[in-house]
Amino acid sequence: MSDIPRLRILVTGGAGFIGSALVRRLVANPRHHVTTVDKLSYAGNLESLPGVLTQTNHRFEQADIADADAMRRIFAEAQPELVYHLAAESHVDRSIDAPKEFIDTNIIGTFVLLAESLRHWQGLTGAAREAFRFLHVSTDEVFGSLGEQGFFTEQTAYDPSSPYSASKAASDHLVRAWHRTYGLPVLVTNCSNNYGPYQFPEKLIPHLTVRALAGESLPVYGGGANVRDWLFVDDHASALETVATRGRVGETYLISGRSERRNIDVVRSLCAILDEERPRAGGGSYAEQIAFVTDRPGHDFRYAIDASKLESELGWRPTRTLEDGLRETVRWYLANAVWWQRILSGAYRAQRLGLAEHAA
Repeated sequence: MSDIPRLRILVTGGAGFIGSALVRRLVANPRHHVTTVDKLSYAGNLESLPGVLTQTNHRFEQADIADADAMRRIFAEAQPELVYHLAAESHVDRSIDAPKEFIDTNIIGTFVLLAESLRHWQGLTGAAREAFRFLHVSTDEVFGSLGEQGFFTEQTAYDPSSPYSASKAASDHLVRAWHRTYGLPVLVTNCSNNYGPYQFPEKLIPHLTVRALAGESLPVYGGGANVRDWLFVDDHASALETVATRGRVGETYLISGRSERRNIDVVRSLCAILDEERPRAGGGSYAEQIAFVTDRPGHDFRYAIDASKLESELGWRPTRTLEDGLRETVRWYLANAVWWQRILSGAYRAQRLGLAEHAA
């Protein structure tokens, strides 16, 4: 990272899964000073920032991005040259059960952050004004569902299917509007499914890992034929750093691990790795615990990203195949049971979400 300039950086959602991976990466460069903002909702966890909180080039602020007064104070104190915006409610099933939280954070929160970023940027002059960047981190789910062929590109029309993806689509549009209307120097990224260490155990891979170890059923929606494109979280963090420091203002870059798999194949691979790394006490395979359950409402069939623009323009490539990344992830969860056991003993108890029985 020696070629990356010294920067004052603000990261929203920095105690979340992707945000914490990015913060750990940024703080490892002593030339940076990083301010992490997170309201520490159910998925925000300071234990995902081991060793970071005591570093002299890092400070943490517990705040809601929808709180304009708090954001104004933080901008005034941090004086960021680069903003990474990752704070978001991000779980599709939770958005089905409680969509209002997604509107409040993903849309209203993004609006407030854009307003304060614009105020801050307009107060800058000269080289500081020219260098400022706002990177908005989004998802491929804003594009809706693919058939068996084709890929999402930067030109794909938006077609969100869930309250979560609709709220992220709205935030993407707000960010681009602030660039086109006010000139705010923004970049947008849309990524494929992330996985890796420190992921909150409601997402597919950690959720099923924890359930497998507990001897519980491994629920798979429908027949498991839905396809996702998997991206190791540390690869995503490196892509974000690349886009923020080398990407063209106003542009969108799609990020992919180029690891497209059916859900059932991911689950079976996970079981096979667990069979090797932590054999079942009673023998047999963890795959025997797989149970197919009723599909969730609006479940997109397939996501797949063509990341050629990012690869050709900025030279970024993923470093891990799904097979290597999945094994690394499983080993991390096996070695860090205390981390996820503390989560499971709290608000989240691995209950089934996304049945659309409540939408408050």
